[in-house]
Formats: sequence, C-alpha cells, structure tokens
Amino acid sequence: MDVILLERVAKLGQMGEVVSVKDGYARNFLLPQKKALRANETNIKAFEERKAQLEARNLETRKEADALAAKLEGQQFVIIRSASDSGALYGSVTTRDAADAATEAGFSLDRKQVALSRPIKDLGLHTVHVNLHPEVDVDIVLNVARSTEEAQLQASGKSIQELAAEEEAAAEFEIAELFDDIGAAQLDEFEEGPSREDSPETEEDTAEDSDKA
Repeated sequence: MDVILLERVAKLGQMGEVVSVKDGYARNFLLPQKKALRANETNIKAFEERKAQLEARNLETRKEADALAAKLEGQQFVIIRSASDSGALYGSVTTRDAADAATEAGFSLDRKQVALSRPIKDLGLHTVHVNLHPEVDVDIVLNVARSTEEAQLQASGKSIQELAAEEEAAAEFEIAELFDDIGAAQLDEFEEGPSREDSPETEEDTAEDSDKA
C-alpha cells in the first residue's frame, strides 16, 4: 500500500513523503495512529493544504520534546521487584512499569513512548530507549532491584553477582571468626588446666586427711 506520511517515521521516511508499505503495517499501525494517509489524489491534495499547519505543529511538539529530552536523558529510575538469589525476577518489568516510574519521578511519559524489545526479567541496570517525538529519542536507565539499598549498590556499579559473592564471603568470614573464637576459648581452658578445687582427690590427699583426723 502507498501512504503519505504525516510525520517522520523511523526507517521509513519524512513528513510528506509517499512510501510503499505492507498492507498490515499500514492498517494496524500507520493509519490508526494517524501517522499516515492512503496516498490517493484526495489525501495528497488535503495534505498539501494542511502541510504548513502540520509542519508548525510538528515544530512546536519537537521543541517540547527537546526540552523534556534535556532533563530526561540518562535519568535512572528505581523499580523494586521480588527476585530469586540468582537475580531472576518473579514476573517482569514492562513498558508500563517504565512509564509509571518516570511519571512518579515527575516526568510525563506514556508507555507507548517506551521501546522494549522484550520485557525485563532480571535484576540490574537496564538501558531503555524512549521516543519522545518522531525526531527526538533519549535513553533512560531502569534500576531493577529487590530493595532500595540494593538499588543504591547497583547504582554504584556492583552487579547482582558481585553483591551475592560479597554476601557469601561475609557469611563465610563470620563462620570462620566463630570457629576461631571457639578454638581460642578451648585453648585457654586447656592451658589453664583444672583448678585444685575442681581436681579430683588423690590417694595421698585422702591419706593426709586420715592422719590429721
């Protein structure tokens, strides 16, 4: 199907261009999203009459997108989720979760503007592409963690594997210290030996006591 683009569409063309696309892509995306019109004589003429208005609106929305992009680019948003020790999420993080996290932080973002090739299913830092305007894109970072403390550690550059290794090493160190303390206590007791009061009576002690009597 031939369509005339009403705005720039990535990997397809600029506003005003007539391009050929698959029928399904046109019917399911371009036409219902009002990104294009069927390229017939009537629509092409209508576009030419509205071209100046469309370009002015596009310029205005791009200015707004540029202003938002300057603030949003590189921002990191924390999303708390339950996960296994290996870092696999019990569920996934979707475009809606990303948009909600940004919106809660004060940025107006719609889930349709978030591009995810697949849902996020692991803890860690995930770079996500956001389309603010046909001509304005930015990247944000989703910090998916099990707690705020874990998110802070991940933000400092530590992976879930490194955090798990540190926790394991700390646990092993505590166990080693406990055994060292127990060993030291037993050694002290052995070196001191039993006190006379606690030692059993010998035959000589018994004989002495009989003579005194």
